[in-house]
Amino acid sequence: MQRREELHELLLRAGLTVVEEVYPGSLFPPEAGWRIARGIAAPDGAVREALDPNWWRRLAGTDGEFLVAVLGHRIGGNDSWWTRVRFADADADADADADADADAGKADVPGLTGGPGFVALSLDGQVLLAEVPGAGGHRVTALDRLPERLAEAAEAAGAETETERAEVWAAVPGGRPSWPLHWAEAIGFNPAAPDELLIRLLDVELGFLHGCDRPAVLDAAVAHPDPRVRASPADTFRPKLTHDQWIRLVRAEPSQSRRALLAEHACAWGVELPGDLYDDLLAGPSRRQAAELPGLPAHHLAGLAADADPQVRATACARWEDLAAPLRALLLADTDDAVRTAALLAHHTAVPMPHEVFAALPQPGRALERCRLAPDLEAELLRDGDEEARRTLAANPALSAHGVAVLAEDPDDDIRSVVALRPDLDEEQRAAVRHDFDPTSMSRTLPWVEDRHGDADAMRRLAASSHPLVRRSVARARRLPPDVVERLARDEDRTVRLFLAESCDDAPAEMLLEVWRWWDGSFSHPDRPRSHPNFPRTGLLRHAADPSGRMRRLALDDPESTPADVARLARDPEAEVRCRAAEDPRLPPADAVWLLNDPAAHVRGTAMRSSRLPARVIAGLLHDRDTACAAVTNPAIPVPVLHRILAAAETAVAARR
Repeated sequence: MQRREELHELLLRAGLTVVEEVYPGSLFPPEAGWRIARGIAAPDGAVREALDPNWWRRLAGTDGEFLVAVLGHRIGGNDSWWTRVRFADADADADADADADADAGKADVPGLTGGPGFVALSLDGQVLLAEVPGAGGHRVTALDRLPERLAEAAEAAGAETETERAEVWAAVPGGRPSWPLHWAEAIGFNPAAPDELLIRLLDVELGFLHGCDRPAVLDAAVAHPDPRVRASPADTFRPKLTHDQWIRLVRAEPSQSRRALLAEHACAWGVELPGDLYDDLLAGPSRRQAAELPGLPAHHLAGLAADADPQVRATACARWEDLAAPLRALLLADTDDAVRTAALLAHHTAVPMPHEVFAALPQPGRALERCRLAPDLEAELLRDGDEEARRTLAANPALSAHGVAVLAEDPDDDIRSVVALRPDLDEEQRAAVRHDFDPTSMSRTLPWVEDRHGDADAMRRLAASSHPLVRRSVARARRLPPDVVERLARDEDRTVRLFLAESCDDAPAEMLLEVWRWWDGSFSHPDRPRSHPNFPRTGLLRHAADPSGRMRRLALDDPESTPADVARLARDPEAEVRCRAAEDPRLPPADAVWLLNDPAAHVRGTAMRSSRLPARVIAGLLHDRDTACAAVTNPAIPVPVLHRILAAAETAVAARR
């Protein structure tokens, strides 16, 4: 808000009245204007001298209005908006005859010229005026017939020869690289970067490791002497480390506390630690954390149950079923209150807890979560317990069948909703529980359904459940019997069909195509259903003229599609279709350059990464602050050039340190 107010004040001082903020939408975007103003992929024929009054008249037209963006005043989230303005004197003279004085007033905008820098566009998109600061002073750009000139410039750039391309790459990055720190941040995401370059990059920048799945690079990271580098592959949303890499990472960590934390992360991702690693962790100062690790061999439990540290003894109670009877008795009689409480809670998961034990607990609510309660205690809590207590009991796996039946009739809908998801109900009982369900709510796979994913009979039974969350959880199974897949593919709940498309290898092609019409991927399952192995690959050209842009995107996946189809869809009215064309390796170079001016930021970004861009254009993008990060990920950059770019980045990072 403050930046918007500052912009409006600046424009007012410049003699302009703000009309409205304008999202680029289908308009030529300010970002492309800044790039052209800096001379990158810019049309020929631009006026580079001081702007005379005629240019301002042509820009503003008869109404005195135009669009403007001012350097350093970005409006509108990740993208900058145009601000529609009119000359202030056009308002003052609205009822007067148009005369020379009015034109003279429109001829000068002192607050813009010579200021921080601006880009201005006529309302019809034909005239572009710009002024940006540069090493030799302000750089002026004035262009008319903008769309025509942009098309001509794209064609000319696309005609680059092999010789010209080689000359360009020979000069990159140049004697004084412009944005080496930007290059350092992004070069690791270039798909053409070889392993040896990425291994060098470990000493410069680590961000790329969060998505890296290259074994040699991860091996180097795990063995790196810098603990920050070693930790990076593990500290990601979805680590790509192998079982052996996880174990090497844990073994190589000199810090005992950090070692225990890495071991915990490894176990969370399903890694089975070797026995000697458990021995080592339990022998160190992080014994408390090590005692909590899942998969801890049972032969360690006796030592944990008799440990001098009460927290370790309490942790041993979590493995109650694996403890011998004498050890259980010792823990139940422990002198430490916390240990004794942990033992009591574990003991009463199987043995009913009497009223006097429950009343003596420091936190009785924990017993409601998982303990088997004596019949009189359970009845009292069902009758007199508050809503929170009843809600907790409703999820207790040890609740009696009578208790489940009572809570299934509870007046509180939230409590009945919990009961409806209990694993001990059959589907007839589940259907009888009245509850509200919001089909738009976030869904997580029910653990008890996931545990049965390998049981075909259970999947058949649960796929017919009346509860959408149960069916959604079934749909998350990787493999399902054909009859279950057929049923779920016709489910009335479209989230069931979505989950089947995302998770099940047996999802049918027809359903995948139907889901694609309204879903094109999520953070956890990117590009599903289109990336599903059963997704249709042939006959997709029939969608090239579909009214839905989502379906037109598919035409280029058809093996019968041609470069002409790519060129045509690069000019599609919908941004998602143009973005798909920008990804295509058959995109004509001239169209790749054209898409750099696209109104949609994600289309422009995809075009910057297109291997079909001419070398001269990529080189220009590399040396622009706003585009350097995207440009350095372009796979068309030759590997020797990438090494030179990294060398420049290494120098810059070393200087900053």
